[in-house]
Amino acid sequence: MLAISLGVAWLLLAPLALWVLVKGRPGARVGAVVTLVLLEGATIAMGQAVRPDHGPVVVAHDMPPAPALPACDERTPIPQWATVGRQLVLSWSAAPRECATAKVISRTEGRRLLVWVHEGPLSGDHEGVRTLPVRVKGGRAALTVPLPAGRRYIPVDGRSGKRIPAPASL
Repeated sequence: MLAISLGVAWLLLAPLALWVLVKGRPGARVGAVVTLVLLEGATIAMGQAVRPDHGPVVVAHDMPPAPALPACDERTPIPQWATVGRQLVLSWSAAPRECATAKVISRTEGRRLLVWVHEGPLSGDHEGVRTLPVRVKGGRAALTVPLPAGRRYIPVDGRSGKRIPAPASL
């Protein structure tokens, strides 16, 4: 309220004091100068007045970043078909949010090639993990696993121990 009163005093008294300084008698001029000095002193005193400290002004609250949604659903697809040649092509039914890559572990037991496929982060340490690109086309997901030359393998799902059949069209 004091600031509003000081502002009104400036609006009313300052023009009057300036007019008296220019057109007034010598005694009135001294009064005008005293008025202007008092107004200026009050303004400086207002600026120096101790204001209660409310702490730092918060513009935005610090919040931890929202956890990023995974780009795909973590899952362990079960290969439904396998084509064996110089490379092994595994395919399965694609999920709505199929991962762009999959981690593949393969082990040989004689002519059997045991294969484990996992999409998303893989927990634990595993030997021979390969990250391979997954292609999705027509609701089918497929990936290609390079094979060592010279042997014909029988693809087997490493989780179930069952043979992965060749596609019906072959």
